[in-house]
Amino acid sequence: MSPESPRIAAYEAAMASARENLAKFDPDQAFMHLERAHVLGQRDFGRHWSVHVAMLKVAWEATNGRELRGQFLRLALTPIGHLTQRLPEGNTGRSNVSAFATMAVPADLQRLLDTKDD
Repeated sequence: MSPESPRIAAYEAAMASARENLAKFDPDQAFMHLERAHVLGQRDFGRHWSVHVAMLKVAWEATNGRELRGQFLRLALTPIGHLTQRLPEGNTGRSNVSAFATMAVPADLQRLLDTKDD
């Protein structure tokens, strides 16, 4: 997998935007970017894990207890999902949706997911 693939570049851009929004204490915008990063990075364990760690950090900064609990659960489920290859496509990774729900993928992200990484 090439780190310069369009999918990975979009993932990195979403993560950077999330960090910028967290620095401005705009958790809603940070989460929006992290949701996109989750969809793009979910197939790669390290990226998937990193998104949930970032979501945990945003939840902490926003003192959002529900999201904190949800992210701890998702961090526990991430390795299991990768080991069993049961990752719900399109899932945004937030605690406001089931960790097991498959969701519609926005068209712009689907194009990136359909593009071969190497």
